[in-house]
Amino acid sequence: MALTLSKKASEVKPSSTLAITAKAKALKAQGVDLVGFGAGEPDFNTPDNINDVACEAIRNGFTKYTPASGIEDLKKAVSEKFKTFNKVDYGVDQIVISNGGKHSLTNIFTAIINEGDEVVIPAPFWLSYPEIVKLAGGVPVIVTTTPENDFKITAQQLAEACTDKTKAFVLNSPNNPTGMIYTREELEALAKVIVEKDIYVVADEMYEYLIYGEDEHVSIASLGKEIYDHTITCSGLSKSYAMTGWRIGYTGASKEITKLMSSVQSHQTSNPNSIAQKAALEALTGPQDKVKEMIKEFAQRRDYIYGRLKDLPHISVIEPKGAFYTFVKVEDTFGMEYKGEKVGDVSRLAAILLEDYSVAVVPCTDFGFPGYIRLSYAISKEQIKKGIDRIEQFLNDLK
Repeated sequence: MALTLSKKASEVKPSSTLAITAKAKALKAQGVDLVGFGAGEPDFNTPDNINDVACEAIRNGFTKYTPASGIEDLKKAVSEKFKTFNKVDYGVDQIVISNGGKHSLTNIFTAIINEGDEVVIPAPFWLSYPEIVKLAGGVPVIVTTTPENDFKITAQQLAEACTDKTKAFVLNSPNNPTGMIYTREELEALAKVIVEKDIYVVADEMYEYLIYGEDEHVSIASLGKEIYDHTITCSGLSKSYAMTGWRIGYTGASKEITKLMSSVQSHQTSNPNSIAQKAALEALTGPQDKVKEMIKEFAQRRDYIYGRLKDLPHISVIEPKGAFYTFVKVEDTFGMEYKGEKVGDVSRLAAILLEDYSVAVVPCTDFGFPGYIRLSYAISKEQIKKGIDRIEQFLNDLK
């Protein structure tokens, strides 16, 4: 037999956001005065109380295997958080702690998908959703949303996308890359379709604490018994607690699903990192003042970056309601000229900004919207100002 490689793995695209972030860091290390808008992680350090607990765990020898689905105390803390913040009742035996949000999603789709099952994913989407679905043997069904509806899927669109092969629907609120959130009324309309079609909804609520202004986060599983039975809710510590590298995510679902997820995880990673679990326990049960400070700072940055972007020529932007991204339409620049040549597409636009203006942005082709870029405001206000000044100069240089 020939030495061949996996077709399934070969079809998976590498993460463009991680690649852009790595390239930006490499250029900075070379001394380039670069502004990187690619970051999908807070620029704050993990709070000291969390770090202290992790160090104590190491000193106390908490470095052995744990139960596959996570330690009991952490699952109790997650269960309590679901009850108080999300208004959803998941018992301890309905919780699985995993090695980050991506791992949670991988476990979820492994547990529910059979070969050929379809998963409805609204575009724009976090670029990893289709790849994780494909790795599980599923078929991503992309539904393109519109600016007129703030890039949110409607109940009618969801109903029309469902077939007899549909197994699940991915709901991401607050959304990456748009920063949009679904209202209670919108979620109620979607829930009606989900129950009628008898499909799962995978609710990715990773940015749930990062909401600004008068808007509120509503978990779709909180809207009644029927939709609760159809919902798999996942979140984590990465974004709200500045713990991206700690790799702790968690899922709340039916006992049947979490049992399968735990079984799968036991063969993949044995268990989540023991030290990170202790840190996560402190994050959820310890002081929350640093989280509130981060949210306040993100809100100020959001106001500044949106205020600047909406007044720039040749582009348009909607005001983000949550997360820490702005979703910027740059399509109108493609027919314009830069140094005698048409900009052409979003990849060339990003290359021009990186090479000639020392600004790293994320082209949203892999997010399902090739006419847009994503700018993260998880960087200092000084860096945001410098970066927007450079983007403004680029836009003014176009003919």
